[in-house]
Amino acid sequence: MGLLRARVRGRDLKASLDRTSDILPGMILLVTTLRNERIRMPYFLDYYRKMGVGHFLVIDNGSQDGTVEYLKEQPDLSLWETKASYARAHYGIDWMNDLSRRYGTGHWVMTVDADELLVYPHCDTRPLRALTDWLDSLELRSFSAMLLDTYPEGRIAEAIYREGQDPLEVAPWFDSGNYMITRNPRLKNLWIQGGVRARAFFDKKPVSAPALNKIPLVKWSANMVYVSSTHMLLPRGLNLVYDSWGGEKASGVLIHTKFIGALLPRAAEEAGRAEHYGGAAEYQVYAEGLGDDTTLWCDKSVRYLNWRQLEVLGLMSKGNWA
Repeated sequence: MGLLRARVRGRDLKASLDRTSDILPGMILLVTTLRNERIRMPYFLDYYRKMGVGHFLVIDNGSQDGTVEYLKEQPDLSLWETKASYARAHYGIDWMNDLSRRYGTGHWVMTVDADELLVYPHCDTRPLRALTDWLDSLELRSFSAMLLDTYPEGRIAEAIYREGQDPLEVAPWFDSGNYMITRNPRLKNLWIQGGVRARAFFDKKPVSAPALNKIPLVKWSANMVYVSSTHMLLPRGLNLVYDSWGGEKASGVLIHTKFIGALLPRAAEEAGRAEHYGGAAEYQVYAEGLGDDTTLWCDKSVRYLNWRQLEVLGLMSKGNWA
């Protein structure tokens, strides 16, 4: 069903910059869907280029802030545009599944949002290719990463992000605890909730807090599809990113830099558009709960340092990757 749906919704996409002929065998690809993310694009693209991504497959869903014009200037990027419903495409996942099927089969494919930065074991000294080669040597086809929300020390409204800046310069703090993990018996994936969003926005109903489990890096084959965002995949075996025999599989963290000043007007806009999951219920919570005086920092907040710090805190693992 997911494959058929991806093919059907893929018809929504119109290529406005097609450089897919530049994709070489074995090249690591990145797929993303975005809207009005012009200010984030320079750092985002540079971050993943330095990591080792060879080509970007980008879907723009009706940007009006110069995003499209900027992306068309990039030499290692192919761009599709659509004004079709994001919600109807299962929040963009159908579009990304279709591009991954068409161009990513046989490649390691990274699927992330514009406000997500992957951190993995040894990322300070080893390129992404070292990680994928190691995964290949173990015949592993998927790599998980927990979403870690970061936020500023002071008021969110005053955390002004400037183009090209590392977003961790303005929002470097995170919650090191308060995470709940369960297993999905049907699709075999872990389900993680908690952190600052559960603490600050869903404290009265933590079971409704956003899912933090993601599988952003996959060795793609034509029979694969994401089922719900990048939280879980089919075939189900791709979701077995944990070791059920008592050890730990290697995993990473997706630094999620949503909580900056630009979120305040965006939350109101997205709550009104109602194109996100559950009628944009999460954005409605932000629109109601965020104000000019809102701060998320508390005396238990931790300032981000590096991947080793996250491993010590138990938020990611290098497993047996020495």
